[in-house]
Amino acid sequence: MKFFVIEITYCAPLTEIDCALSAHRQFLQNAYDQNRLLLSGPQNPRTGGIIVARGRSLDEVQAFFASDPYQMAKLARYRYIEFAPVKHLPAIADWVGDGTQASKP
Repeated sequence: MKFFVIEITYCAPLTEIDCALSAHRQFLQNAYDQNRLLLSGPQNPRTGGIIVARGRSLDEVQAFFASDPYQMAKLARYRYIEFAPVKHLPAIADWVGDGTQASKP
């Protein structure tokens, strides 16, 4: 499994973002239900959002997010940053999977 930080940058006024917010959050909930996401939320100040996701490849993750209502309506740009987690909290060991080392207090 590969891991990604996804930076979403709004390229539309917040009034347009807010109109699509409910559909975007439902899209994210579907991704959580499929165990694709670890966390997500808006940036502060509210210029976009951050998502931590996983997938078999960058292409798979990009294809999945092509269905995000923000992207479909061209309300935001997406930047995908792949990373290799080498440490994590034991609480997320199942999500991260093999090949990483849990951090110790």
